[in-house]
Order: sequence, then structure tokens, then C-alpha cells
Amino acid sequence: MSSAVIQLIVLAGIAVFLILRLRSVLGSREGFEKPPLPVGDEARPTPRRNFEVIDGGPDQDITDHVPEGSPAAIALASMKKADPSFNVGEFLHGARAAYEMILMAFERGEIETVKPYVSEQVYATFADVIESRKREGLTVQSTFVGIRELSLADATFDQTSREGAVTVRFTGELTSVVRDAAGQIVEGNPNEIRRQRDVWTFARIMGSNDPNWQLVATGE
Repeated sequence: MSSAVIQLIVLAGIAVFLILRLRSVLGSREGFEKPPLPVGDEARPTPRRNFEVIDGGPDQDITDHVPEGSPAAIALASMKKADPSFNVGEFLHGARAAYEMILMAFERGEIETVKPYVSEQVYATFADVIESRKREGLTVQSTFVGIRELSLADATFDQTSREGAVTVRFTGELTSVVRDAAGQIVEGNPNEIRRQRDVWTFARIMGSNDPNWQLVATGE
């Protein structure tokens, strides 16, 4: 038998083997066969299921400080709407620094250094007290120790004027003595830390170019 005939026989055998192999795979509908294409309504593409996004949930920046749905919470939300840059946590951080700065300026009789941060009424009240001390020959020596407690007590927002007001309750700790003209202590103890409780209200026109809040009212 010639070599050409032998080659034809070998090739024919390989072809038969491949045909049988393919038939076994296709006939079982296994492997990588694509499913039949849908027809009619089934042909419409199935919409992708996206993750559900829940809007309008509680603002933790607000509910961390006042009850959800309370008048104060509603006022704070209105402030945020009027001024998206407003953040309650950041405001309270600034209020902490303002409390120390303004309180110590008052204690030391240097209220003019914080005039931009207090209203005219508050400035006049502080200035009157300081002037009264001077007339009596009294001086105050104080050292600020820290703030023991700070909490948001209330908040209001005027839709017409866009003025937001936030009331903060402070419990400060400081040492303070009052001396007379001769330098004698008439009140206080330099070695005793006393607690001072204050309720201050800060206000600002929300959305204005001036980012500073002003102290507009004080109380205990």
C-alpha cells in the first residue's frame, strides 16, 4: 500500500473521531452552548436592579445634638438649607473657642479685643461692668482651665431675615480672684478651680459673606 493511501486512511479516521466527539457534546446540550433567544414579551431586556438609595434620612450632624423632629432640629435643618456650608459639629467646636476667648477678655477687662464677635448690646453690657470695676479700683486675675460641659440648648431660624440663632450651654472651669486697689484679695481663691455656668446665644445671617457668629445674648 502506497504512502498516499495510508495518509488518506489516517486523515479519514481522525475526521470520523472529531465528528463523533462534537455530536456527543452538542447532543447533550452541555458545555458552552448558548440558551435559546427569548421571543415576544420575553425578548424585552430585564431592567437592572440597582441598590436602593434612601433619601431624607435623619441628619446625624443634627440628631447628635438635639432630638430628631424637635423645633431646634427643624431650625438647624433650615440653616443648613440656607447655608450648605453650615455644620453643627464645626459650629460647636468654634463656640468652644469663642467662649474661652470672650470670657477671658471680659475677665481681664479687655473686651475691646473681641468687639467683632459680640453684638452691640452685649458689648455695652460687658463694658459697663468693666468700667464699674475700674471705678471701684478692682482688678480681676483669671486663668482658664477648660470647659467641662458643652451642649446645644436651642436653635431658631427666621425665614424672612435668614438669621440663625444657636443657644449653647457651657460649664467652664477657671481660677479667678478679685483684688482691690491695694492688691488685697476681696473675692476668690487663686488655688481653687471654680465652675461657671453660662448660656450664650450666637447669631448669624445664614449664607452671608461674613462667616463669623456674634454673641447676642448671655444668661445662666
